[in-house]
Amino acid sequence: MLYTWSHCPFCLRAKEILDSHGVPFTEHVMDGKSTELSELKRKYGHATVPLVLLDGELVGGCDALEELARRGGLTS
Repeated sequence: MLYTWSHCPFCLRAKEILDSHGVPFTEHVMDGKSTELSELKRKYGHATVPLVLLDGELVGGCDALEELARRGGLTS
């Protein structure tokens, strides 16, 4: 699950990482949904987008996703 803003470079990079590793994901573009996004940020304790969840668990943002990919932790 990926929560993004449509013009966020970090969100675009997160999608590239997931695509390049063949990891399927559902993207939720949060443009204009500030209340819903605020609730998600509060729920997961993550303050920025992208907000990346794998198998329902918070990965974090783009930097955390890149680190996970570097460690070989992304599989489809």
